[in-house]
Amino acid sequence: MGLLQTILLKQGRNIGGILPNVTISEQHTDTLTITDHPVELGAQISDHAYKMPTELVMQVGWSDSSLALTGVISGIVSGTLLSGSAIQSVKDVYTQLLALQESRVPFDVVTGKRSYRNMLIRSIAVTTDQATEAALMATITMRQVIIVETSTTALKVKAQANPSATSPTQNSGTATLKQSIHAGGW
Repeated sequence: MGLLQTILLKQGRNIGGILPNVTISEQHTDTLTITDHPVELGAQISDHAYKMPTELVMQVGWSDSSLALTGVISGIVSGTLLSGSAIQSVKDVYTQLLALQESRVPFDVVTGKRSYRNMLIRSIAVTTDQATEAALMATITMRQVIIVETSTTALKVKAQANPSATSPTQNSGTATLKQSIHAGGW
C-alpha cells in the first residue's frame, strides 16, 4: 500500500493486503482467562491467568463500480498496472478472501483502532440477494495465531553401573495379597 493510494482511497484498513471499499463495523475481542480451583474449605482460589488469542470480526463491503477505480489506483501507485491485472469484480475479491483463508498462512490486519499480526480467517459469511448482486458484503471472523519457536536438543545417555542403587525410589501404591485358587496357598 502506497501513501498516494491511502490518501486517494481515504482508508488504511486492510485484511492481509485486501482493501475493503467500506467498513461497516469492527468487533475487537480480547479475553483473559482466569483459572479457578476449589479448595477444601472456603471459596475457590484463582492463582493463574492467561490471555486468549485475540479475535476480530469485520463487516466489510466491496462494489463492482469502485473496484475498477481501486485496482487502477493501486496499479498506478505500485507501477504494476498491466492489462487485465486489476481486480475487476466482487467475485475476484471473494476469490482472494477464500484463497487467503485456504492458505492458512498468518497475515496482518489493519483496522481503525489497531493493527494485528498473525491472523487467520476462521469464517467468511456472505449473503447475496437482488439488492447486493453487484456488491460483496462479508462478515469476516479472524483469530490471532500465537506462534512459538521450538527447538530440539540431543541428550547423551550414559548407562548406569548399578541402576537399582542410583535410581530414585517410586511409590507404586498399596499392594494387597490375594489367595491363589490353585494350590490353596498365597
